[in-house]
Amino acid sequence: MGLAATKVRGMGAIPHGDGTAFRVWAPHAQQVAVVGTFNGWDSRRHPMEREDNGCWYADVPEARPGHEYRYLLTTPTGELSRIDPYVREVTDSAGNGVIHDPEFDWEGDDFRIRPWNELVLYELHVGTYHDRHPGDDRPGTFRTATEQLGHLQDLGINAIEIMPVAEFPGGRSWGYDPAQIFAVESSYGGPDALKSFIQECHRRGIGVILDVVYNHLGPQDVHLWRFDGWSENDGGGIYFFNDWRAETPWGHSRPDYSRAEVRQFLLDNALMWLGDYHIDGLRVDGTVFIRTADFSGEKPIPEGWTLLQEINREVRRRFPGRLMIAEDLRENAAMTRDVAAGGAGFHTQWDGRSASEIRTAVITPADQDRSMQAVRDAIATRFNDDAFQRIIYSESHDDVANGKARLPTEINRDDPRCWDAQKRSTLAAALVLTAPGIPMLFQGQEFLEDEWFRAEVPLDWDRRATFRGLVRLYRDLIALRRDHRGCTRGLCGQNLQVHHVDEQGKVLAFHRWDQGGPGDDVVVVANFRRESQHDSRIGFPAEGLWKLRFSSDRRDYSEQFEGLDGGDAASEPGECDGLPARARITIAPYTVMIFSQDRR
Repeated sequence: MGLAATKVRGMGAIPHGDGTAFRVWAPHAQQVAVVGTFNGWDSRRHPMEREDNGCWYADVPEARPGHEYRYLLTTPTGELSRIDPYVREVTDSAGNGVIHDPEFDWEGDDFRIRPWNELVLYELHVGTYHDRHPGDDRPGTFRTATEQLGHLQDLGINAIEIMPVAEFPGGRSWGYDPAQIFAVESSYGGPDALKSFIQECHRRGIGVILDVVYNHLGPQDVHLWRFDGWSENDGGGIYFFNDWRAETPWGHSRPDYSRAEVRQFLLDNALMWLGDYHIDGLRVDGTVFIRTADFSGEKPIPEGWTLLQEINREVRRRFPGRLMIAEDLRENAAMTRDVAAGGAGFHTQWDGRSASEIRTAVITPADQDRSMQAVRDAIATRFNDDAFQRIIYSESHDDVANGKARLPTEINRDDPRCWDAQKRSTLAAALVLTAPGIPMLFQGQEFLEDEWFRAEVPLDWDRRATFRGLVRLYRDLIALRRDHRGCTRGLCGQNLQVHHVDEQGKVLAFHRWDQGGPGDDVVVVANFRRESQHDSRIGFPAEGLWKLRFSSDRRDYSEQFEGLDGGDAASEPGECDGLPARARITIAPYTVMIFSQDRR
């Protein structure tokens, strides 16, 4: 059998029973050798064979998992030492590649994420999602994040969205500056630690969504830059655009989506996370900077658009049931339209405009300046007539950093623990957890974290005990959102009617339902004023007793709350707010109340 017939398929370092095969794309190189701890870093030992497609190949019997390695390229611009673009493990972002053994005992893991309409997401950053230890300023790891999963399980979270974990420069970062996109951040514990973290999440019924960055690479420690020595227009070489399309807010480092090899590189990366790591979905960061050259959208990059379509088409084909999320922030319905209908093919997308409207409504100091119409629009937004094609939130990593702060601090910078901060931040959270869409919390939101987000400062877990009542408030809201009690199915439904919008009194009410009827219909009433509202007349979808399932003013949520409990609502026949029944209720300041009927 000839040599070509026995070659191992795939890119990068591929361990097999008789050693490790290496393949790298470097079309402008004159010679390539693989060097490492297995050959004393001697470039004469294992020269690579040029293939017809611009790739180079070598099969090295001595190379085994755990060995460090690099490629040594001879080019017209000189000799270049490079980390493998497909490297799965590194010593660090500027160090060496490590041959990684992909085998892992998943112990029969066959976890499937919940249907979109039943999800409650929790965004977290591995490097800061850990408890403070006196005198220990090391970043968090997958192990320390695992130690806090019990908190999420108790809270009722059934999916987490973790900020990027691809290898980045240094030991602390948000993760949006990827150096090696196939390698798992070494300071977090590396690839096997990530797999163990995901395995434990799945054991606890928690899905894992991973944030990935394809709109730019680096800018530091990017060995892809002029990888094989070639470039044009002072650009980045074969992996990057070498013209105006290269420019991004993070440097001239946009991948060249027009090259088949680069498209395959990014597609392979997406499929690796879903296949090798059992990730339950991907959030693709900054898709507007993939499909266009800037945030205005006036300079389209057609190849970026078709790349997004290709990734989503392949994910749907190979991994049905995995969730694909776009962070586009342009209210573009085409992002979540099917590829067959000309869309990008994502399942859902972050709804940044609605998040901004909800934040504005609770941050605004004067009650008379709050716009109920803006809140109404934030609640009612949907894409392609599907409520769950959007992710709704009041805090995210972008909203609580870069000059912006946590909601309690935005509400009162002098005293972010005060009554106003507690009342209005939980008012926003209650809207997020009752509005149509996939709700998402940001780490620490549930215990009134008031530190603006940065990669150097871990969460203050002491606050979980200090604000245990607020943690209970979030837990109760999530239980209702997921219909744990069997009486609020409507919060998982597509249907919405915002039937009461009182600009003068600053009261808003909306009706949610799935199929309708007792145990399904839900009425949510929100008071955006500092004063209690007594004897407010609100429309209900049916007459009879509507039980108060939740009031955010309960005393056991906070000693500062009044505990004003208007109780159940007895609705009577008579048209009100376009609904066939009506009831008078009392609602406390800055409070959300949730009503539903018992199943018959």
